[in-house]
Amino acid sequence: MKLPNDIRVKSSDVELQERVVKIQRVAKVVKGGRRFSFSALVVVGNSDGIVGYGLGKANEVTNAIAKGIDDAKKNLIKVSLLNGTIPHEIRYRFGGASILLKPAAEGTGVLAGGAMRAVLESAGVKNVVGKSLGSSNPHNVIKATILSLANMRDPRAIAKQRGISLSKVFNG
Repeated sequence: MKLPNDIRVKSSDVELQERVVKIQRVAKVVKGGRRFSFSALVVVGNSDGIVGYGLGKANEVTNAIAKGIDDAKKNLIKVSLLNGTIPHEIRYRFGGASILLKPAAEGTGVLAGGAMRAVLESAGVKNVVGKSLGSSNPHNVIKATILSLANMRDPRAIAKQRGISLSKVFNG
């Protein structure tokens, strides 16, 4: 998964909250029977524009979650937010998962399900409408959501790049 370098964040700079999205028991068939281990998909964020995800695998659930949190702290990104919502509508696809995110008016809340909701709430998005259009596989939904948030274009940056005022970006 390729992310722009300018949006990466160091985990030591921020206070993060963790959310476990999915815990899965996996079996390896060996000569003496089945050997079980666990994988945990975790999302971390500071509810103020920083979010990341990680996958941890271990023989015990608590160790898998701890490894997932450590992995998530290595994959933090900065998200551009505008008045508690996203700056513009975006569609994104990762693997079989296809998602649609739309900005929403104040008071709407986070209208998204499952894995997408965990990412959006951890990032600090307060009002958004999200729809998973393709596969509901949480791994791919999380990756598509993180990549879509990473590829959001901040209106202030667009105004500066074009050399126009911020009001002209919105009004044309």
